[in-house]
This record gives sequence, structure tokens and C-alpha cells, in this order.
Amino acid sequence: MRSDDIPLHDIKPLVEIHDYTPYYLAAAAAVVLFFLLLVLYLLIHRYLGERRENTRRACRRALEAIDLDDAKQAAYAISRLGRRFAEDSPRLQEAFENLERRLEPYKFRKTVPPIDEETRAYFRIYLGMIDV
Repeated sequence: MRSDDIPLHDIKPLVEIHDYTPYYLAAAAAVVLFFLLLVLYLLIHRYLGERRENTRRACRRALEAIDLDDAKQAAYAISRLGRRFAEDSPRLQEAFENLERRLEPYKFRKTVPPIDEETRAYFRIYLGMIDV
């Protein structure tokens, strides 16, 4: 008898073993990707938020730096820059509309008188109401 013909009864056939490693790896990659995207979102949100606040601060500084002696240019600048803050609250919206009405005589004319003290006071009040 040859060794190939000997029946071996104690060796069992191969058994299929379920390997879950690819699933674990995919789940770990998904968790890592989720956290990376979350960190990226938070960084972008923070950067854009700071940038938005910085533009508001810059706009506020520009409003404070307006030369009220040049009435026509001041009226246009106040209207353009003040509109950014008008939508913050209904109270600011109303104050801005009131200021706009008071600035109307200083726009769309060839020659304009100097800005009166009452309009300047409304402008100072509006600046005081702005929260940056």
C-alpha cells in the first residue's frame, strides 16, 4: 500500500471562517472620516464667523470715521454702510429708516446744506445702538 492510499480519519475537512475584519476596517474609516469632516466643518464655520464679525467691525469703524462736514458723501456713506446693521433688530430697522428719511435732503442734489445737528444726533444714536 502506498502512502497516498491510506485513509486518514482524524483530519477534518477545511471549515470556512467568517472574517469580519473588512467590516471593522470600513466602520473605523467611516468614524474617522466623520470626525475629520466634523472638525473641518467647525473650523470653516469658525473662520467664516470671525470673518463676518470682522467685516461688521470694519463697517462700524467706517461708519464712525465718516466726515459729517461733507454732507453729500456722508449721506451716501451712512446709507450704504448703515444698511448692513439695519436688519439686526426691528428697533435698528426703525432707527435706520428714520435716519434715511433725515438724510434724504442731502442726496440727489447738486449742492446741499451742511448736515443739521438733529440729523447728527440721530446718527450718533444709531451708532450707539449697533452691537458688533
